[in-house]
Amino acid sequence: MVDVSQIFIIAAITVMTIILSIIGVQLIVILKDFRVILRRVNNISEQIEKIGFNIGQGYSEVIGFVSGVKKLLMVVDQLSEKKRLKHGKK
Repeated sequence: MVDVSQIFIIAAITVMTIILSIIGVQLIVILKDFRVILRRVNNISEQIEKIGFNIGQGYSEVIGFVSGVKKLLMVVDQLSEKKRLKHGKK
């Protein structure tokens, strides 16, 4: 024969099993959503990294251009000074 306490224990175990199963399914859904969010964040961070690299590369190109212009001006200055000294001696 089954006592009332055994029926309550079986009912409690059944209810807890159902509740824990529902919680497990919800946890799986939450983890899938979290994975999707992490992928989006990863894509955004990759795009930001590409933008930063392009800005850095553009900055280095500008610096290279400016240093090239400085060298060109130095060469022009030296040539004009040589010309001035050459005409000044004659």
